Amino acid sequence: MGRRVFFSFHYQRDVMRIMQVRNSWVVRPGDDAQPFYDAAAFEEAKRRVGGIENWIEEQLKGTSVTVVLFGAETATRDWVLHEIRRSVTLNKGVLAIDIHRIKDPRHGPDVQGVNPLSVVRHGSGYLDSVYSTYDWVLHDGYKNMPAWIEAAARAAGR
Repeated sequence: MGRRVFFSFHYQRDVMRIMQVRNSWVVRPGDDAQPFYDAAAFEEAKRRVGGIENWIEEQLKGTSVTVVLFGAETATRDWVLHEIRRSVTLNKGVLAIDIHRIKDPRHGPDVQGVNPLSVVRHGSGYLDSVYSTYDWVLHDGYKNMPAWIEAAARAAGR
């Protein structure tokens, strides 16, 4: 079953890794990734009334799952943490995928970063104790991401 998915990530550092995940997603019939935006779209959103927060709300509409693609610095990005919190509040399925082992054509793999789900509190604990985390390379994300997304959606009752 195709799902409309919101991908949350740190654009600047991880763009080449993100594009590899994106390309693996867009070739699948019936699946819809929302958004894979570029830096220009993000900059434009900053200038609009309501700015980035309203833009994120629009992008989350109609999605059932948020996939957090994280690299070395993702857990320090305020807007990524905001997207995660909003996804939880909106009862989206959530999962995290570590992308640091994906080879950037210019720089190779990166250093491992902190899982953003481990810095966002939920009740008395953190979201990494509630939602699943995978490694794109070690867990064969190309093959398994659709199943991970479906499992996250079902866990959220979607």
